[in-house]
Amino acid sequence: MSTPSKPLAGIKVLDISRVLAGPWCGQMLADMGADVIKVERPVAGDDTRHWGPPWLEGTAESAYYLCANRGKRSVTIDMAKPEGQALIRQLVAQSDVLLENFKVGGLKRYGLDYASLKTLNPRLVYCSITGFGQESPYAHRAGYDFMIQAMGGIMSLTGKPDLEPGGGPVKSGVAFTDIFTGLYAANAVLAALYQRRDTDAGCHIDMALMDVQVGVLANQALNYLTSGKVPQRLGNAHPNIVPYQAFATFDGHMIIAVGNDEQFRRFCEVLSLSELPTDARFATNGARVHQRETLVPILQAALAQRTTDEWLAALETVGVPCGPINTLDRVFDDPHVKARGLKQTLPHSQAGVVNLVANPIRMNGESISASTAPPSLGEHTDAILEEIGISPAQRQALQEAGII
Repeated sequence: MSTPSKPLAGIKVLDISRVLAGPWCGQMLADMGADVIKVERPVAGDDTRHWGPPWLEGTAESAYYLCANRGKRSVTIDMAKPEGQALIRQLVAQSDVLLENFKVGGLKRYGLDYASLKTLNPRLVYCSITGFGQESPYAHRAGYDFMIQAMGGIMSLTGKPDLEPGGGPVKSGVAFTDIFTGLYAANAVLAALYQRRDTDAGCHIDMALMDVQVGVLANQALNYLTSGKVPQRLGNAHPNIVPYQAFATFDGHMIIAVGNDEQFRRFCEVLSLSELPTDARFATNGARVHQRETLVPILQAALAQRTTDEWLAALETVGVPCGPINTLDRVFDDPHVKARGLKQTLPHSQAGVVNLVANPIRMNGESISASTAPPSLGEHTDAILEEIGISPAQRQALQEAGII
């Protein structure tokens, strides 16, 4: 439910998406104060409810579902049936935003496509999330994060070089493209709502996972477009900065992220290699990139002589960016993560409490993260349908017919 002090208080979002990209967008809007109504299939619900283990203890809620649905209300409606479609249209009439990630054209047969709903609610901001967009040679294809990571180039850049042991393409450890698409979609929705203040008209937002994946190739895309050379996998190294990678220490590994020549000078002094910054081969970042194969083994040999904690203490003292490679238990035990409240514990209707990751946005010193847990399936069906005038007797009949 919306909170009066939050930026999107008073905005109603109908979220008929499922899995990750759409729900991630909806969760962002819920965190900002929108009333996000999650429409799910009766009995089955969002696919991700079944993507476990692990499960929240004492419930059938998967951890995967919990990661993308805080702050929402859940209503179960079978939109494949005319009565369900009629309920969706009643909700649309009172909504500001609709989120969907059905295949291109999939909602037209239900009368729930943008062209149909625009006539019902001209101010509706309708956001479609698909693999390849509404107009594409691939528009008919389903889009999955893993597949898009491969097609969109990021897997050609991630992993060790082919000739090294363990070399080959590697996907991100989380659904990188889905999450970015959800964030881009939320930004687009906010822009459309802002524009609507002047035009009094909604719009159709066309988000494609493939577009987003290409869009976030960032410096690597420009490396190719500028030079014409196809970037290759470098493992944990950086294509444009040296040294900027993982190094082995006496007892583990750490990250060194030297961003300029002055930092390199201080780094070398700590390593007792003060002659390196005066060597023309290594004096500038551009030179170091060209001499990567020569320089990195020298640095690696020095870093292997002391423990990670010893290097971290010495390098932080002189302002050289560095850090440990933490497992998730260490992440959530980190003083920064604790101080910033990134682990959020909320009441849960079935489990008592649930641990979540808070939204990282802070406004006026406070997290904007929603204060309600991801809803159980159909938890708010009665309340939501009552708000659009569906009487208890009507709800009973709809339930008996399997519509809700």
